[in-house]
Formats: sequence, structure tokens, C-alpha cells
Amino acid sequence: MSLETVWFCIIALFWLGYLFLEGFDFGVGMLLPVLGRDDTERRVLINTIGPVWDGNEVWLIVAAGATFAAFPDWYASLFSGAYLPLLIVLLALIGRGVAFEYRGKMDSMRWRRNWDRVIMIGSWVPPLGIGLLLTTTVLGLPLDEHGNRIGSAFESVRWATVLGAVAVVGFSLVHGATFLALKTSGELRERAKLIAIRLLPVALLPLLALLVNVQVQEGKVWTLVPMVLAAVAAAVAWFRLLADRDGQAFAALGVMIVAAGVTLFGALYPDVLPSTLDTANSLTIGNASSSHYTLKVMTWVGAFGAPAVLVYQGWTYWVFRKRIGVRQIPPVHTP
Repeated sequence: MSLETVWFCIIALFWLGYLFLEGFDFGVGMLLPVLGRDDTERRVLINTIGPVWDGNEVWLIVAAGATFAAFPDWYASLFSGAYLPLLIVLLALIGRGVAFEYRGKMDSMRWRRNWDRVIMIGSWVPPLGIGLLLTTTVLGLPLDEHGNRIGSAFESVRWATVLGAVAVVGFSLVHGATFLALKTSGELRERAKLIAIRLLPVALLPLLALLVNVQVQEGKVWTLVPMVLAAVAAAVAWFRLLADRDGQAFAALGVMIVAAGVTLFGALYPDVLPSTLDTANSLTIGNASSSHYTLKVMTWVGAFGAPAVLVYQGWTYWVFRKRIGVRQIPPVHTP
């Protein structure tokens, strides 16, 4: 297997890690005003992701950084071609991070409600943008022979990419509700599980529709297998929620997003960004990659650095693995 193919698979893995980990992270923020009936319950919801949300976002940085280093032409064409949606995503992520840090700095309900709104907006906008970006890289942009986008700044916004945006939002909502059913206790857990059960059959339909659309347009024979697996995993997650098996439902949703990612990136390979104008202008792992020496150095660095990061993040989740509820939340204390 060539280093170009290896790094294509690694970048796909980074995106899958981001969608799985940050998916429930975003879902918690989306559900903050729905499940949190008072400030104490909203603090419970925020505390479920408090120790991990910033670590989850590292996967996005690594995915973008690896793309820049391994496939600079892919990075340049995609990120400039979808510049405005990406800028909005970054602003939303910045606001969300600031809101987590500043929410508890004043003992004022108005202060906390305003920051809660920022968290909610900052949790809805990024999944929309990330879904749009990933669907764009699979279905392509109007690129000329130099890899430059032809047309307006909104060429990445069309019905198929909007479907991808809605698909990631729907998955995040279900994933977040299931995560809260797994991490909370008492009445809050029951409400989270009920929302997950009610949302799942509807909210995951856009993702399944996206997979069918990509399979019809760009898919290969073997990508039918992960596409079917994604549908089966969604059904398993729903039945496990009905059986009160939160952990198994959460794992099934993980299988679903991995299968969906394999379907999407499998349909894309060996392209990294197709041209909708002329297939001769498409960027591939061959014409968009860095030099062999660069990829070799990156492979050695990744071989030593990645295990350390994975062990540290896994340890974080293990330390904060227990459920929390309103009884574990102390009284408000501000400077």
C-alpha cells in the first residue's frame, strides 16, 4: 500500500474520530435548552462533556493539519472553495469554547442564559458546516485545471451538500441524547432516553439518504456493505434504547458513523476532491499529495505521537466514566 493511500485512510480515520466524539458533544449543546429545565440540570448537562469537549475538538485540528501536510492541494482547493461556511464554523466553535469557560463567572441568571444561547448556537452551526464540508469533498466542486473553484463563494451549497449538513446534525442530536442517557441519572436520564428513542427513527434518515445518494452517484460494489451495516447499526441502536441498554445503543451509533464514513471515503477514493466540471481536473491521492519524503517523515512522527494521544484521551474518559445527576452538583460559587 502506498503512503498516499495510507495517509488518505488516516485522514478519514481522523474525521471519523471527530464525528464520533464531537458528535455527542454537539448533541449535548443542542439539547441544553430542551433537557435542562433549570440551571442545575443545565450544569449537569455541561458537566457531562466538561472534561472532554476541548480534547474532542483536537481531532478536527489534527484532521485539517494532516490534510494540509499530506495533501496540500486538497487542503487549498477544499478550504478555499468552502471558505465562507468554514469561517462561520470556526466563529461558532470559538464562541462555544468561550461560553463554556465564562458561563459560571458571574452569579446571574441572565448572564448564564446568554452564554447558554451561545453554547446552543455554537453546537448547531458546526455540525451543519462540517456536514457540508465533508459532503462537498465527496461530491466535488467546479474546479478548473489549476484546482481553483469556478463560480461564486456558495458553490459548495447545493441540495446534496445541504442533505449532508442535515445528516450530521441529525446524527449529533441522537448521539448526544444517547450519551446523556448513558452519563446522567434520575429523571434527567429518563428524559434523555425518551428523546433519543423518539428522535432516532427520524433524525438518522438524512444520513441514510445521504449514503444512498453517494452510493448511487459515486459508490463501488464493496461500499454497499458498510452502507447496509450503517442502516443495521441504526436499527440496533434503537432496539437497544428500548431495552434500556444505553451503552450498547451508544456503541451501535459508533458503528453506524464508522460505517457511514467508510462508505463516503470509500466512494471518494482515489479522488480527494472531484471536479464537477471535468473529471480530468479532479484532485487525486496522486496529484494532490506531498512528496514521498514528507509522507515518510509524517508516518514516523504519527507512529510515535498518535498512541500517546489516544492513551491520554482514553484515560480521561475512564477517569470521568461515572454517571452524574443533580445531587452531584454543588451550589453556585463565583468569585
